[in-house]
Amino acid sequence: MRLLLVEDDDHVAAALSAILARHGFQVTHARNGEEALQALLPAGAPPFGVVLLDLGLPDQDGYEVCGKIRKRTSTPVIMVTARSDVRSRIHGLNMGADDYVVKPYDTGELLARIHAVARRTGVSEEAAASPAAAGAPGAVRVGPVSIELPTRRVSVDGTDVPLTRKEFDLLALLAQRPGVVFRREQIISEVWRTSWEGTGRTLEVHVASLRSKLRMPALIETVRGVGYRLVPPAAP
Repeated sequence: MRLLLVEDDDHVAAALSAILARHGFQVTHARNGEEALQALLPAGAPPFGVVLLDLGLPDQDGYEVCGKIRKRTSTPVIMVTARSDVRSRIHGLNMGADDYVVKPYDTGELLARIHAVARRTGVSEEAAASPAAAGAPGAVRVGPVSIELPTRRVSVDGTDVPLTRKEFDLLALLAQRPGVVFRREQIISEVWRTSWEGTGRTLEVHVASLRSKLRMPALIETVRGVGYRLVPPAAP
């Protein structure tokens, strides 16, 4: 697997690159955000399986780089940083990161996270990565909202609504069974592939973001103490 390592510390990058190489990765090292974005641009080049992104870059903030990467490609991004507070983790996930690893980390855990993210969000498997995509080709329609599973596009009354990877996965999951309540634990498990307690706040943020972007606050209903459900709009 090709892997893009975005790290400004050459010593850290060299040590990590050596470890990754021993585990079969082909590592490209970018020392700043601009180099990372350039590395993702060449047409015809084999895609990267994963981007490991440090947040403390010399030319621009890592969150900003993640946002730019997400606009250009669906390549999975794992943020690797010393910023361990919950607010930073939530912000990173909201910017489009697929995972967030805090330094210092265990190398075995990092490798496991890379493989896990690649399995569920790899470029060649993007459509299958959506929890709602398996066995459900085509589009799902809920009132004026159209969810195209293979292309991961969402539109309202024919107007495209850009969503982050996790926002799409969350909406697609709820749209599997409109009107049915999905427990918070189930959503976190299926969308974030984790049982991490702190992800609950991230779920709330993603629900609020979906309501705002779709401009349909009543579409996703909060069932107090249980979870969320998609409520189809009443027919006019």
